[in-house]
Amino acid sequence: MNTRKFKDIFARRLMFNLCLFVLGLAFLMAFGLYQRSRPILAITSLKNLLFSNAWHPSQGQFGLASFISGTLWVTAIAMVIAVPFSILTAIYISEYAPKRVREFAKPIIDLLAGISPVVYGVWGIIAIVPLVRDYLMPYLSEKLPFFPFASDNYTGFTALTGGIVLAVMVFPVIISVVEEVLRTVPVETREASLALGATKWQTIKYAVLKKAKPGIIAAIILGLSRAFGETMAVLMVAGCSLHGFTKSIFDTAYPLPALIANTYGEMMSIPLYDAAVLLAAFILLLITTLFNMFGWGILLRIERSEG
Repeated sequence: MNTRKFKDIFARRLMFNLCLFVLGLAFLMAFGLYQRSRPILAITSLKNLLFSNAWHPSQGQFGLASFISGTLWVTAIAMVIAVPFSILTAIYISEYAPKRVREFAKPIIDLLAGISPVVYGVWGIIAIVPLVRDYLMPYLSEKLPFFPFASDNYTGFTALTGGIVLAVMVFPVIISVVEEVLRTVPVETREASLALGATKWQTIKYAVLKKAKPGIIAAIILGLSRAFGETMAVLMVAGCSLHGFTKSIFDTAYPLPALIANTYGEMMSIPLYDAAVLLAAFILLLITTLFNMFGWGILLRIERSEG
């Protein structure tokens, strides 16, 4: 075997092993979290842990339902705000924007994706909390004094605040993926629609978006995964107080990621406390992994069909 062939085989096997190592990290993390959470699963059923909102570690009660509720509220608000804005922005960049505008907008979107979550959290405290407290809460509480707007929380640190900040953080993910998917739609599809007399918007609505629908769904799933697992910014603006289920967009919310970041390392002398927190981390890891796998699976299928 000559030296060049040996180097080629060695490099290929080295890269293969490194790839296996990186992929195996996810399984090692999941296995480690599961092993550390087994003590609480051994004495309390998973059903009780997931559907009870009684969180009293000193009394041995570790219900995660209120934290799951807070996660769902904040994530849902973020996606309701982010999805239409992101899709319409991606449509403009891909279909309407001049080349100069597109070249200017894409680096800005990438910059938003690279900003630290702490910066988003500080921005939320400075700008979004006063907006919600002084304007949105009084207005909506007066005009629509019923669920899900009525609340006795007037601090501005609410599920809505967390959702707004989270939506801004999700914008770059959805916009980038949707824009790339729209650009993969063949030019012939647009030309055929225009040749039949359709307007530009009709072509986008009935031809381009229909063709790109799986990719748009994948982009939304990836954005949902990012929103579901975000910690620091939500921890800073959502209130994160223990009060039971979040019943209103103006209630405080305490999502699972914030619970893990805020409590792990404290009160570890309480039996099963660390097991309960690590169980929350294990659940969060499973959900975000499934979301990411599903979203990237759709994108890979689109890439293969285009190829």
